[in-house]
Amino acid sequence: MHWELSEEQELFAVSLREWIAAKFPVEAVRELHAAGEDRAFTAALVSEGWWGVGYPEEAGGQGGGVLELALAAREFGRAAVPDSGWLAAALAAPLLTPAELAAQLSGQRRFAVAVRSDRIPGAAPLPAGGAELSGTVAHVLGAAGADVLLVPVTGPDGPGVARVPAAAAVRTPEQVLDRSRAVATVEFAAAPIAELGAADALPRVADLAAVLVAADALGAAERMLELAVGYSRQRKQFGRPIGAFQAVKHAAAQMLVTVEAAYSTALYAAAALDAGQDDAATVAAVAKAQVTGPVAGLADSALTVHGAIGYTWEHELQLFYKRAKLDRVLFGAPAGWNERIAAALLTIPAAAG
Repeated sequence: MHWELSEEQELFAVSLREWIAAKFPVEAVRELHAAGEDRAFTAALVSEGWWGVGYPEEAGGQGGGVLELALAAREFGRAAVPDSGWLAAALAAPLLTPAELAAQLSGQRRFAVAVRSDRIPGAAPLPAGGAELSGTVAHVLGAAGADVLLVPVTGPDGPGVARVPAAAAVRTPEQVLDRSRAVATVEFAAAPIAELGAADALPRVADLAAVLVAADALGAAERMLELAVGYSRQRKQFGRPIGAFQAVKHAAAQMLVTVEAAYSTALYAAAALDAGQDDAATVAAVAKAQVTGPVAGLADSALTVHGAIGYTWEHELQLFYKRAKLDRVLFGAPAGWNERIAAALLTIPAAAG
């Protein structure tokens, strides 16, 4: 099955791609990576209207839903732009009140979910009691730019989501091989809890994380395929382009199969979340496991086609190679998501004989 976008969705994707190419060409992206921050990219998204795509108009958004968010993630992965702030905001959105969401969409306040970005969201809540919170959460995506941290907690009354002013926490930046992502260790030492909300929407955060990271990996895969094919036509050995050799043709064909499968899998998962399908969570898990894993393998194939030059800082491929490798483990490695799929399948009633 090949997923088909509507004409409007295609136009949105093309327009965003052209905007990124004009505003953030590869050399500008390299500079942002070297600086290790995403404020310039986030500010441009807010000021030029892209920040609100995928959110309801009544909240101050531009309309659309999860599929539009996934299309944006695909373009961000395709360009390797530093989008930690955008992704952190997207994952925080299901936990926000209408007033908070409106504040985030207007750029007045930024929220981030304080969960480990190497685990499935909501897997390890902090213990909480009273009006203060203490504890440490490592690898929090987008923590540095947040005004409010949304912390999954568990207490005497059960699970909840604590809102903690970011200024009340100690945020220590961490080094990540993929410089397009910014994470930090967040330490709470008797930090005041501004409000304690329900944890009902945490599964939605996990589903969004799965779909948006899968879409990001799809974009990176598309670009790596383009780079590998282009290089195979230019690089010559024994007087022939290396693309003429059967081994390279097979590698490119397998990369294309991976991209085509990732395209339909990731976008169908986004549409399933939009439609509220009963199996949407399982479909999202399939996307995370079956897109990010194979795309990480595709990255190795693209590097093999390029040879050692592909991993040097000077070559564009390394941007996408590192991004694909992080996407594989970002918000949970495929093994964890496969366990979710298996658990869901075990609950399906057996067909009548």
